[in-house]
Amino acid sequence: MAIEKVKEYFGELGMADRVREFEVSSATVELAAQALNCEPCRIAKTLYFMVDGHAILIVAAGDTKIDNSKYKARFHAKAKMLSPDEAETLVGHAVGGVCPFAVNEGVTVYLDESLKRFATVFPACGSSNSAIELSIEELEKYSGYTDWVDVCKGWNP
Repeated sequence: MAIEKVKEYFGELGMADRVREFEVSSATVELAAQALNCEPCRIAKTLYFMVDGHAILIVAAGDTKIDNSKYKARFHAKAKMLSPDEAETLVGHAVGGVCPFAVNEGVTVYLDESLKRFATVFPACGSSNSAIELSIEELEKYSGYTDWVDVCKGWNP
């Protein structure tokens, strides 16, 4: 299970105790915000796309949507989300628990600028009922991100 991979990953960093698992689903931004009792914008949702035959992840604030023109300008391709089966196979996490931690080899992670307005955010941890609270610096450190991108709309910088 992906949650076990993520817990093992954070365990190696001495942070396994920070992974939270819920009795209720946290598979969507709204459900995660309810489970965590926080604003939906602080949920760090992980979106999954195919670019040039490779899976990429974009971690963005919960109140955003992909801006197709910004995405195309950055990645030189139309935003094409992976199917649920592709996400699980290529990324290593099932939809509802996709996160930037303990992903499969070859997956590139990007962080969206929309996250920078928060001191801490809550990404999932590989299951549809988990999350971890991380500072932006911790998210950078533990996500293995490649670059910051500005590909979302719906928030005010």
